[in-house]
Amino acid sequence: MAKEFISNTIRKQRFMNDEMTQQQLADAVSVSRQTIVAMEKDKYSPSLELAFRIAHVFKVPFDEVFQYDAEKDPLWTRKKKRETVQK
Repeated sequence: MAKEFISNTIRKQRFMNDEMTQQQLADAVSVSRQTIVAMEKDKYSPSLELAFRIAHVFKVPFDEVFQYDAEKDPLWTRKKKRETVQK
């Protein structure tokens, strides 16, 4: 299950790269097309290694493909609340 606080621009990046198909991207990073579909629908978060491979295929920095929203991450917000209480 994907994390709601991790998002990506894979679909946008594919279209900016000569309308690369899901299958072409899947082949380039050695996963199934279904894995690419799941990532685009935010139903699956890739491993760090796979995420870097995808960014490398698009020739863009990692954070142009994957974004992290700490405000939506329950572990991060709990940690910040504890730090605030301890002060």
